[in-house]
Amino acid sequence: MAIDSVSGNSKTSQMASSRSTIADNFDTFLSILTTQLKNQNPMDPLDTNQFTQQLVQFTGVEQQLKTNEFLETLMLSSQNTAKSDAVSYIGKEVTSSGKTGELTDANAVFWAYSADANAANATVTIKDKNGQVVYSETGPLKSGPGTFRWDGKGSDGNMKPNGVYTIDIKGKDANGKDVKISTASIGVVTAVDFTGDVPVLTVGSRRVSITDVTDVRIPDVTASGDDA
Repeated sequence: MAIDSVSGNSKTSQMASSRSTIADNFDTFLSILTTQLKNQNPMDPLDTNQFTQQLVQFTGVEQQLKTNEFLETLMLSSQNTAKSDAVSYIGKEVTSSGKTGELTDANAVFWAYSADANAANATVTIKDKNGQVVYSETGPLKSGPGTFRWDGKGSDGNMKPNGVYTIDIKGKDANGKDVKISTASIGVVTAVDFTGDVPVLTVGSRRVSITDVTDVRIPDVTASGDDA
């Protein structure tokens, strides 16, 4: 599992350096102002408007640095929260957009689907990584969401090798019109990668962006049978 620490040390040190420089300059400014005020000619006093303007400018910069520091703290806190949320996906079963699923010795392959209407005649086609059809099945399909389970046995009756497979479901209603059927991949998260802009989940041998996840749940170890 690749979990990177939040990379904010350099920015934090730059902020601290800026605050230190501003503080030193401000102290120097006050020292000069005090010295000039002490040694000014009472008959020809110094114009303090310029000093007042500089004082206001120093104060404004100091307030801006404090604001930036506060915003940076909020940003780092948000990043840490996002990473903690992503790590909580590990061990959970997720549904993500796509058609692929992974067959292993320990698990059958599950896909999610959603049909816009009842399909009087639907065809499920499963292909291997080379695009060869290894399994097909026909039958009615109810409208709404559901899951399809494939145990890895091909249409020829032989068990297929472990690997990534894709599913395609097409259907027609009683009037012969096409029914829109969408599919999604289901799998258990085993790791999280934070090296990119968005956390990426490892699901079997697949990499799934966390933004593509549509559902998260605790795996049902007793699941069996087909809903299709």
